[in-house]
Amino acid sequence: MFDPLGALTDAFTSFLFGKVETTRLPVRTSTGQAQAVYLPTAAPGLGDSGVIIGREVYSGKGYIYDPFQLYGQQLPAPHWLVLGESGNGKSALEKTYVLRQLRFRDRQVVVLDAQGEDGVGEWNLIAQELGITPIRLDPTAALNGGIRLNPLDPSITTTGQLALLRTIIEVAMGRGLDERSGFALKVAHAAVLNDFDSADTTGGSKGNRTPSKRQPVLTDIVEQLRHPQAESAEAMNVDIDDVRAWGLDVALVLDRLVDGDLRGMFDGPTTAGIDLDAPLIVFDLSHIDRNSIAMPILMAIVGVWLEHTWIRPDRKKRIFLVEEAWHIINSPFVAQLFQRLLKFGRRLGLSFVAVVHHLSDVVDGAAAKEAAAILKMASTRTIYAQKADEARATGQVLGLPRWAVEIIPTLTPGIAVWDVNGNVQVVKHLITEAERPLVYTDRAMTEASSMPTDEARALEAAADAEAEARAEAMAMERQLRDESSETVA
Repeated sequence: MFDPLGALTDAFTSFLFGKVETTRLPVRTSTGQAQAVYLPTAAPGLGDSGVIIGREVYSGKGYIYDPFQLYGQQLPAPHWLVLGESGNGKSALEKTYVLRQLRFRDRQVVVLDAQGEDGVGEWNLIAQELGITPIRLDPTAALNGGIRLNPLDPSITTTGQLALLRTIIEVAMGRGLDERSGFALKVAHAAVLNDFDSADTTGGSKGNRTPSKRQPVLTDIVEQLRHPQAESAEAMNVDIDDVRAWGLDVALVLDRLVDGDLRGMFDGPTTAGIDLDAPLIVFDLSHIDRNSIAMPILMAIVGVWLEHTWIRPDRKKRIFLVEEAWHIINSPFVAQLFQRLLKFGRRLGLSFVAVVHHLSDVVDGAAAKEAAAILKMASTRTIYAQKADEARATGQVLGLPRWAVEIIPTLTPGIAVWDVNGNVQVVKHLITEAERPLVYTDRAMTEASSMPTDEARALEAAADAEAEARAEAMAMERQLRDESSETVA
């Protein structure tokens, strides 16, 4: 109803003071268009139980990850792949993750430390802090009472020993064993075990052998290959000279481990006193040439030895972290051994962590099929900064969303894309002051830490702010692009 007095009052007020109220016409829009006025939001987290990694860049909330807590619910497998170029924070992530996992009483960790400087491995400081002596495998030190691992250790099953011997030979030869060479190796291995079992159980000698309580070693296999027993040839109705010829190449390869450039590490009984109950076990491989054939052989021996001596059904959660893991994944023979270990380990609470610089190192190699199988088992993938071409290739292999592939080349050190079984987020890894001197061990980081603390923190904060702003801008751009596509549609 029209109010004459109200209208007169409004006219008089407007005349004295001007128009005091305006009327805005309504705007009609859709929720898809209106959501652009809100800040980008992050995907749901992984829960609040486990190890804190850092904070999710878009939302700022804490990012917590633990494969043992997530297994069976959000994760089909507890294995983890870490990718990225050097200097972006992979090493710091690995070390803080292990240190934080060891706060739980039911955790055990084995690390294959393939990098180092100043004569020690990269994990040496952490081992010292925890009062642990690394197991340093060094061909030079092995000749003077150093650490030895025996591929014929009695703790390894007979089947495991033969599989390990085949792998060692195939890696060294660069090809698979043919049937005849495989037969020669099998009968030599059986003869050695038979001789030692006979000596131990009867208390007497077999033939001209004397009783012995020592472990069988590679030297015994080489001797059997050079001088096969007549029974072995008669069982297959072949000539003894044929068996000797079939095993000649095998004997030459194993002789390298006994008397060649790897002498001392594998040609004797396993060194006593290795504490397999310690919370952290570090195998220091930094004295081995990373580009030599010794590295994959060494990893195969360590992996199989741990499978039969360390992994037990005792309800402990175990983490097996391998640096330079391309030595494993890029060799079809070693990859087959570890593929079995990963399948077996899921039942006994094993999380395998593989650290690789470039995915192209493994997917384009000779073990593409085996590498694909191992990558498929890794339900968690963490990708640090990579060049654009490498990021596109990585995204294609791992099935990452387009926005994640686009952001990978722009990531700054310490920030990574995390893909946990399809839950993809951008995470800033956070390091405490107590952890900082233990995880930043390379020269570049040591030099950077020499600047005043306040200045270092200011630079780090500025870098974080810049990275987050860039990530948010890309998220907003992606969101607007998606909205435009919806509008056109």
